[in-house]
Amino acid sequence: MKDEAKDITTQPIEAQAGPDGEAAPKIPAKKKRARGSKAKDTDANAALEARIGYSFADPNQLIQAITHVSALKAGRKRGDSYQRLEFLGDHVLGLVVSDMLYHAFPNADEGELSKRLADLVRKESCADVAKSLGLLDDIKLGSVGSSADARLRKSVLGDICEAVIGAIFLDGGHAAASEFVKRNWTERMHKPRRPLRDPKTVLQEWAQGKGLPTPVYREVERTGPHHDPQFRVAVDLPGLAPAEGIGGSKRAAEKVAASVMIEREGVGGGNDG
Repeated sequence: MKDEAKDITTQPIEAQAGPDGEAAPKIPAKKKRARGSKAKDTDANAALEARIGYSFADPNQLIQAITHVSALKAGRKRGDSYQRLEFLGDHVLGLVVSDMLYHAFPNADEGELSKRLADLVRKESCADVAKSLGLLDDIKLGSVGSSADARLRKSVLGDICEAVIGAIFLDGGHAAASEFVKRNWTERMHKPRRPLRDPKTVLQEWAQGKGLPTPVYREVERTGPHHDPQFRVAVDLPGLAPAEGIGGSKRAAEKVAASVMIEREGVGGGNDG
């Protein structure tokens, strides 16, 4: 009896007989499910949306916005990449920034507004915004080689930013796109990267428009050694208090003085509007 009992207890589970004498089916051990690529993509999109500051109702819009032509599978159209969205986003960006400039600089004429707009919507400015949002590593590329990969990402970064704006516009409408642009361009609007116009030219044109003579610049003081002088210059206009500026050359000091008078008198066309 002991031998029979031993045989029963050492029999593998999958070989045990059922009630009718046939072998019972093998019961496989449970395995942990590995996280699939879809789950990882979902997490990546959620992280990207958090950085962008907008949650997409249709995540495919965002995926298309960051997809380069090289990443498209065979049979897919170029329109499935970021290119069409870039076209749309470019015009949405221009409209929103134009509206921002119109209200932010009420004294600026058409020429100044156009210069400010061109500076804010140029590819370099869009690329700066994309970098600040960390979009560089999110761009989906095909097999282009490691060195070409880095160059290509940088070259299309501004386009990708515009495509994201287009995607937000399609997904959430003008209000959502406008909110995104204002959040990322307002500070840049008040601090343009490049001087818009020479402040001396701005002041002279403003004076002529007021029927005043050409501004007169005069050296007030020169200090410092001969090889590194500092000039203090004042600018005069009839009926206005003089404005002074300091610089390493007379011309630099004159520009500062003109800028001081421009800001004090609320003249449109200066760098700070």
